Amino acid sequence: MTRAKARYLAILLPFGMAACSTSGAYPSLAQRDVERVSGSGTPAAAEEAAPVPALPPASADLVTRLAGLVKVAQAADRQFQSNRAAATRAVAASGGVGTDSWSTASVALAKLESSRSSGMGALADLDTLYADARDAAPLDESPSTLAITSARSEVAALLDAQDKVIADLSGRLKG
Repeated sequence: MTRAKARYLAILLPFGMAACSTSGAYPSLAQRDVERVSGSGTPAAAEEAAPVPALPPASADLVTRLAGLVKVAQAADRQFQSNRAAATRAVAASGGVGTDSWSTASVALAKLESSRSSGMGALADLDTLYADARDAAPLDESPSTLAITSARSEVAALLDAQDKVIADLSGRLKG
């Protein structure tokens, strides 16, 4: 054994690091008898928990705000759908990168993407409302949280469908 290795082992041995050495037999890592669980105790009887009081329903203000955010996203979707046909035609007619038809298709695709911005804003507001509702009731899904989740799912579904259209058109745009 080299002098450096002997010195290294002399430092490690007091700290229970002997298993790291390369000399001698290693201790077994098998479970020892003392580590096995045994006993004959009986568990204590469970206490019945008091019923949890119901959380208050979502406020009328929140329901109105959620409906407004969903309407904003639906209006953005209608705008998106009205721009979709023009973008699809422009992408189908586009030529190589730098041509006029490619530029026209790029602008149409950008217009399609920007038509969804108010829907994205509505989703961001819904995310903030959800985070605030979960912060107020972290252990339970309150009626407010459930209402927000429902509105958020509706808006997210619209945006997911739009994402697929944009991805398809972007993939077909030559360049």
